[in-house]
Amino acid sequence: MKDFEKLGLSQPLVENIERLGFITPTKIQSEAIPKLLEDNTDLVGLAQTGTGKTAAFGLPLIELVDSSIFQTQALILAPTRELCLQITKELVQFGSHIKTLKIQAVYGGTDIVRQMREIKRGAHIIVATPGRLRDLIRRKAVNISEIGYVILDEADEMLNMGFKEEIDDILKNTPEEKLTWLFSATMPDEVRRISRSYMSEPLELSVGERNVGNENIEHKYVMVRSSERYEALKRFLDFESDAFGLVFTRTRRDSMKLAELLSRDGYNADALHGDLSQAQRDRVMASFRNRRIKILAATDVAARGIDVQDITHVFHYNIPEDLSFYTHRSGRTGRAGKKGVSLILAHPKDMGLLRLLERKIKVRFSVAHVPTGREICQQRLIQHIQKIKDVKESEEIQEFLPSIYEQFADLSKEEIIEKVSTLSFSQFLKKYRYSEDLNPTEKGRQKPGSGAGVGVQRLFINIGTMDIHGKVGFLTLISEHAQIPRKSIGRVDMQKQYSFFEVENEMAKRVINAFHESDYQGRSIRINDEKSSSKKRDFKKKKFKKQFKRRS
Repeated sequence: MKDFEKLGLSQPLVENIERLGFITPTKIQSEAIPKLLEDNTDLVGLAQTGTGKTAAFGLPLIELVDSSIFQTQALILAPTRELCLQITKELVQFGSHIKTLKIQAVYGGTDIVRQMREIKRGAHIIVATPGRLRDLIRRKAVNISEIGYVILDEADEMLNMGFKEEIDDILKNTPEEKLTWLFSATMPDEVRRISRSYMSEPLELSVGERNVGNENIEHKYVMVRSSERYEALKRFLDFESDAFGLVFTRTRRDSMKLAELLSRDGYNADALHGDLSQAQRDRVMASFRNRRIKILAATDVAARGIDVQDITHVFHYNIPEDLSFYTHRSGRTGRAGKKGVSLILAHPKDMGLLRLLERKIKVRFSVAHVPTGREICQQRLIQHIQKIKDVKESEEIQEFLPSIYEQFADLSKEEIIEKVSTLSFSQFLKKYRYSEDLNPTEKGRQKPGSGAGVGVQRLFINIGTMDIHGKVGFLTLISEHAQIPRKSIGRVDMQKQYSFFEVENEMAKRVINAFHESDYQGRSIRINDEKSSSKKRDFKKKKFKKQFKRRS
């Protein structure tokens, strides 16, 4: 409380923000608030997403606006509906002690006529997206010709989203003597152009170096082939059971496909992309904020302005084509002093691009370890047992305990733990029993399915995707059970109940013998060369045709 009081804020406002949990100001707040309160100056504030910029301009704005005057005095422009609503919500909370203060949000995707009526009732501060505000100006529903303050929040994002023309039109409708406060995470040329064209000798505050990543974020990468990218992502999600994060993709199609795959594999996931209606987008975001959705696959454009608390991980399914987008992506985590992880799933050919990104944002990326199947099973098992230890006993179960003890009378403590662990983790053990280590070694990894070619035999086996999810696990099963090098295995075609795979001629007989009279998960394995399987299928077809002819 005393720290904010020293910044020059009034006692009622300080007491109000203390009730909201604001105790110690962030660096951008400490530097910006006194300047905006005391100096009649334009200002450019450079600070990363999640460093408290809303309070940095919102608190002094509430002090400076005169709520006794029935007139719009301040305009705040934000790139997206979500950020627009977030800013409005925070300003309303900051100024809740001023009963006459009216703050109005206007944005696209909702009834413009209703917003016109609400503005007509009066708004001291308007928080708006550029497109909707320009529409309201053209309809003469908003008068910003006499406002005293213009705030451009996330200015670089607004320009990245193509709002240059709208911003120019809006600023031309404002008076020259206004004060303009511009806040941005980066300072590209277009943002610099706005500061030169519409600001007068602005004071520039930069928290840290320009384009430098948030120090609360761990920047990591793994090198995986395109075919391994999805498997690697799942490994991280399975290892970090409490992961709550975003996965950025380059295209809307990729985001939809990724969300569909994750949902199919049992993860609480959905997609955020440009094809969604506003109502659909609102539903997705509400589910994400409430954590009914734990993983959100999104494109850079669709994710603009997302402000969700406590995001633990940001996954980059690809390095963004525009490297400046990385700062905005990673800035979704590591907010409000909390730690976060930003992880790039990079292709080996991306190393040059990765080093260029390091130089641009002045951050050194560390190599992440892709969890192995064994490590995942161990981690999840320990977490599960810890939950059992931490659970509070219920009095309602007391009457049933004697009969339960009787059931366990002939078992030792170790045997009970083993049985509980096996029962709880049979699915994980099945999933990762034959999983490959995706981490590259010094000598590199053999690319799955790349070994066989000329001089191969194509085999049939009655094991498919219903038994093993993914080719990596299938390859591991074949190579380990038959004791052959993985490079000896070539192309794999998996169906639900069976698979075909190529193996070098000299290894084929060994594979067939190894699986002869063996079983997998209680089911007998049948394996033979493709020609034998084809003959059996042809025989069944001929038999069916004969039966059909007799019936007809």
